[in-house]
Amino acid sequence: MIPRMTQSSVAVSVDGAAWVVLNASPDVRAQVDACPQMHPPELRGSPIASVVLTNGDIDHIAGLLTLREKTAFDVYATSAGLDILRSNSVFGVLDPALVAQHQIALDVPFEPLPGLKITPFAVPGKVALFLEGGTLNLEEVGEQTVGLMLEDGVSRVAYVPGCAAIPDWLRDRLAGVDLLLFDGTVWNNDDMQRTGTGEKTGARMGHVPLNGELGSLTQLSGLRGRKVFIHINNTNPILQPDSPERAEVHDTGWDIAFDGMEITL
Repeated sequence: MIPRMTQSSVAVSVDGAAWVVLNASPDVRAQVDACPQMHPPELRGSPIASVVLTNGDIDHIAGLLTLREKTAFDVYATSAGLDILRSNSVFGVLDPALVAQHQIALDVPFEPLPGLKITPFAVPGKVALFLEGGTLNLEEVGEQTVGLMLEDGVSRVAYVPGCAAIPDWLRDRLAGVDLLLFDGTVWNNDDMQRTGTGEKTGARMGHVPLNGELGSLTQLSGLRGRKVFIHINNTNPILQPDSPERAEVHDTGWDIAFDGMEITL
């Protein structure tokens, strides 16, 4: 049986008391409920100190509306990400007296928690679906899609939940990390077409496949450190317990994320 999987979010803590959420998925309440370390300590309060956004996709920003209940936290995003929040009136429910919005810049580190440094960096990607216009660059490099490098003075973790291609400069950037959490959306570019669940390819959605010469299994094969696929679409055969694709992933040294997965560095 395939275990239940909610949409992609990651929680990070230095001390186990205060937490940073990387992308607030629509499932964030269920995720918090399933994680005792993140339960409210009292009637009003939350261990969630901040949320860091890597792009404006609905599955990364909708959870902010669940976290609005008069509890203070900070939001960090690029100017492109903050423009999405500020231009959509529904996000006005985030009381500015409690929810501070901070603009982050590419390659400039910031500290959402004491002892945790995060540096955003550009990765190839596209604008969020609801922002698409007549002209669309599927591998744009800029502030619309970023990865995050997390450092606590001991370990380095790269978080890249969405990535449309793996050029040499990105592979160089990821070299030497202790842990890589990387886009595992599709196995082949045409997963959705093959399964009859849609017409869009992985490339059209802004995601590089795992399989193939230009896929992540090949392009990232030389990286050392622990590697975990996250942000996995339900059409991806690596989710099937007995699939040859899942076996290949494990044989090449990758892990597959699951709800409740805990990693300590």
